[in-house]
Amino acid sequence: MTGEPRGDRVGYGRLVTRLIRRLGTGDAVVIGLGSMLGAGVFVAFAPAARAAGTGLLLGLALAAVVAYCNATSSARLAARYPSSGGTYVYGRERLGEFWGYLAGWGFVVGKTASCAAMALTVASYTAPGTGRLWQSLIAAAAVLALTALNYRGVQRSVTVTKVIVTITLVVLGGSVLGIAVGGAQPAGLTLDSDPRGILQAAGLLFFAFAGYARIATLGEEVRDPARTIPRAIPIALGITLVVYALVAVFLLRQLGPDGLASTSDPIAAALAGTSWSALTPVVRVGAALAALGSLLALVLGVSRTTFAMARDGHLPAPLAAVHPRFAVPHRAEVAIGVVVAALVLVTDLRGAIGFSSFAVLIYYAIANASAWTLGARRVVPVVGLIGCVVLAFSLPLASVISGVVVLALGVAAYFATRSLSGRRPDSA
Repeated sequence: MTGEPRGDRVGYGRLVTRLIRRLGTGDAVVIGLGSMLGAGVFVAFAPAARAAGTGLLLGLALAAVVAYCNATSSARLAARYPSSGGTYVYGRERLGEFWGYLAGWGFVVGKTASCAAMALTVASYTAPGTGRLWQSLIAAAAVLALTALNYRGVQRSVTVTKVIVTITLVVLGGSVLGIAVGGAQPAGLTLDSDPRGILQAAGLLFFAFAGYARIATLGEEVRDPARTIPRAIPIALGITLVVYALVAVFLLRQLGPDGLASTSDPIAAALAGTSWSALTPVVRVGAALAALGSLLALVLGVSRTTFAMARDGHLPAPLAAVHPRFAVPHRAEVAIGVVVAALVLVTDLRGAIGFSSFAVLIYYAIANASAWTLGARRVVPVVGLIGCVVLAFSLPLASVISGVVVLALGVAAYFATRSLSGRRPDSA
């Protein structure tokens, strides 16, 4: 076959179950940035400051190290297995069906919680002071609107994400400049050194770095994945780390650790206290757009893992369909959209972040264990595996308990399904 493939599609009867490779390196980097920037800058710094004060800077560095190990392991695995599903596929191929399933389950439930967190962030910035009910309805409407956009094709989603990422970077750059030039000039920062708080902050800030998973889960829609994915992941992660470090330093200088910990919109609050305060409404609009970009990419990634698990029989088979015209897993996208829209009506933003971090850290622990089986360069996956487990169980107790319970429910469902079907639990 010559030129861009028309789909590489294989069907069971009339059911199409293969996707089209359309995305290049730049597209993949943008999807990763759209996921990470929206989550981290506008959501995670305040709870991290509550956990560690100025020690959040050490937590940020620790989270970046773990994220780098995860990114490296994910890139090596994605080059070997360029299919939709990310660590769900890697764990299945390298460790066995059960571990692939556990990774997929952790990703789907963890990132579904992330979707809810991002939708609620959109509502809190666009409709402050309107009350929980209206904000929940706005969040649900945002989820359904972006689900409809994804339904029309992945290329349209990438185009929208490019616009949102550009706006976000401009807003963040202007905010940092305004705080640096027009803000207060307090004394230098003294880093807190409470190990437990720093580890907890690192676990919460990891929520902000996890967006590069979206690149790996799009492996079946990326051109030349063996080259594209290993390049896109570290580029997106490096850009995000630089942005986070700059923003964190200037937020702490302007607000102090207590002020940062007590606000729900730290960048806007910091800018409001400077001579550039007229730009505060612009920051609020930028924050809402960034959260929209993150939500867009999150729905994209969760639906692909759902699609892959359904294709392998771990979720209902109808979710494995690919739209014959738009070449997207449309049923999986609609299902995820409906679940998230319902979830925002009952969930809490802070709890969603902690639960998501726990589930996704377990997901990456399995990714690192899978990468270890590849043989060479085993130091990175070992460090990543240990880091993921330590950070996961350093999170707030409520997040750990809820995460363990939901993962246990997924394990119980796995063995129950295997028992009913007469298959051995680890059979292919």
